[in-house]
Amino acid sequence: MGGQRLVTKDFYQRDDVVQIAKDLLGKELVTYIDGELTSGIIIETEAYAGPLDKASHAAGGRYTPRTKTMFEAGGIAYIYLIYGIHHLFNFVTNRKGIPHAVLLRGIIPVQGLEIMQRRRKTKKSKGFTSGPGTAAQALGLSTALNACSLTGPEIWVEHTGIGVKAGDIIARPRIGVDYAGEHALWEWNFSISGELILQR
Repeated sequence: MGGQRLVTKDFYQRDDVVQIAKDLLGKELVTYIDGELTSGIIIETEAYAGPLDKASHAAGGRYTPRTKTMFEAGGIAYIYLIYGIHHLFNFVTNRKGIPHAVLLRGIIPVQGLEIMQRRRKTKKSKGFTSGPGTAAQALGLSTALNACSLTGPEIWVEHTGIGVKAGDIIARPRIGVDYAGEHALWEWNFSISGELILQR
């Protein structure tokens, strides 16, 4: 960790959460948890811009024990539990008091493949980290790490040199937010193909 590869907090503290969600594609998310190092290239994200975004946990400025992490300055993790099973990992963005976040939806494993397989209880080498719950589980991310810094020592992001161009990014409506009405139609889900990563 460190050096020119580390993504610093100013990256997350920009105003445009949609651009940040795109900019995270192709970067490497690294975790060092319980003495185990794992990482993956980010291939899918979703942007959430509370309080104006009805799909956000902080819609309408909702401030609760769960959402208070989103109101902190960008550069920390927002991790929550759904269905009592899945831990979902988000990058908190923007300035303190503005609850923006980017949901991690998928990675391609890079470091610690066997550790990820053990955490996921699978022997697969591909396709087992393609959802938000599975990606977080593979990386060892849980609510115990909620509000942790995104610049280490447990969680950090590194520049990879992978060139992701605007034309490489697929934009679609976000997944599972039908309750948000017209905001569910916003094309704030962004992804790149695994083939793109493997070719560069």
